[in-house]
Amino acid sequence: MPKPTLHTVIIEGIHVPVKLFRERRASVRASIGKDTVNLRLPFFMTKDEQIAQLQWCQNWLIKQFKKSESFRTRFMRRHYKDGDLFEISDRIYYISINVSDRKTHGGKLENKVIKLELSNLEAFSQRQKSIRTLLSRLVSKDFHPEITRRVLELNHLYFQKPIRSVKLKYNSSNWGSCSSKHNINLSSRLLFAPQEVQDYVIIHELAHLEEMNHSDRFWKIVRDIMPNYKEKEDWLTDHGHVCDF
Repeated sequence: MPKPTLHTVIIEGIHVPVKLFRERRASVRASIGKDTVNLRLPFFMTKDEQIAQLQWCQNWLIKQFKKSESFRTRFMRRHYKDGDLFEISDRIYYISINVSDRKTHGGKLENKVIKLELSNLEAFSQRQKSIRTLLSRLVSKDFHPEITRRVLELNHLYFQKPIRSVKLKYNSSNWGSCSSKHNINLSSRLLFAPQEVQDYVIIHELAHLEEMNHSDRFWKIVRDIMPNYKEKEDWLTDHGHVCDF
């Protein structure tokens, strides 16, 4: 089977990535993925028929945008420019961007000023993706001591387990993880969530120090510490798509 191809449709000024799959199937199917809309087409379709189905997909997306505001915001990515203010949690950063004839991107944080040195060799959309990566990396480093303290506080209050390390880094596939070596990993996307939601994810991962599974015993541990934990899970389900750089 051929590899999927990436296309873009524009709806109300929002660029929506569409991943087109050609498969051995008899019908057309569109679905919403994590970062893209997935359009699956029969393998035998001609180029003109594929273009027609992309137009159909665009019309389908217009209807989805009207039905759901959360669906619309899923694909609204912020475009960063020199002089922007970036607010996350209780901190505000000033973004300084310099684009020059260089091969790589770089950045540093000085006194709440994020200084980005970017290459002019990338297209605008790819450069924006690189900016988000740098922002996540620099902001995570700034918040790491605070997040680590909170993990240690909650561990001291409820678990008293040895912790080898606490890492805060970008992860779009989950909110956190706990390894058998007692390493706690948290997604930098959590920084956009309220404190009590952050605490839930931390408690969830710390509970794995006692139960490395999602058994009834595991959930009892979480529930005994945070009886309303399902409200925090609901918040992540409803608002998690906007917790991003």
